[in-house]
Amino acid sequence: MRPDLTQHQRGHLPRRAVRVARGAVAVAVVGTLVGVASACSPAADVTPAGGAGAPAPARAGAEPGTAASARSSAPPSARPDARPSVPVRTATPPPRPRVDPPVALRIAEGDIAMAVVPVGVAPDGTMELPAAADVAGWYRYGPAPGQPSGNAVLAAHVDSAVTGLGPLVALRDVREASRLTVTTASGRDVVYSVTGVEQVPKTDAPLRSWFDRTGPAQLVVITCGGAWDAEIGHYSDNVVLTAEPVGR
Repeated sequence: MRPDLTQHQRGHLPRRAVRVARGAVAVAVVGTLVGVASACSPAADVTPAGGAGAPAPARAGAEPGTAASARSSAPPSARPDARPSVPVRTATPPPRPRVDPPVALRIAEGDIAMAVVPVGVAPDGTMELPAAADVAGWYRYGPAPGQPSGNAVLAAHVDSAVTGLGPLVALRDVREASRLTVTTASGRDVVYSVTGVEQVPKTDAPLRSWFDRTGPAQLVVITCGGAWDAEIGHYSDNVVLTAEPVGR
């Protein structure tokens, strides 16, 4: 590669200096390419090349019978290019905590009883909800009821074309300190005490707080409320119940 020198700059440099400059630029370019190639290489895999559980090679070097190994019969410690052995172990991810998903929700005061199914994220980025208003969705990417920390979130439509009004139409009337029960797939009942019920405009919904995974254990139950907006096909508000585990 030629150095980027103008004719005027060449006229002020001796020929030998130009040749040296050319060589220096060539070395710099090669060094840059090597750096980029290294940066673009995938991260090293800590699993031995033989696969999980395969013994790691004692050191990196030429295979027996190659020209490199034939050049010297001296022991590795006597050769100037000998490299120390680096211990390698197979990476084993920690076991995932067992999750006992919720299957039913009961709130005696509001005569609320409904099945619960796991849900994820809809294509528009919102929490998925079952089409029927008598089934609640549990946000499976967050904590489950009964886990030691974070908010377990359940949500359902207040009504739907499939079922009409759903059980959570009575959510806003549930009083503080009322008890509610979530039954899990293993048959365990997790009992909560209601700490509050509020109606919040959807434009002001504190999503980070509702879906918090790190704070004290809570249950958050969400449905719709407020005025129906026919233009966008949604209610204007959310009705949100929060509850804390009993006996903790």
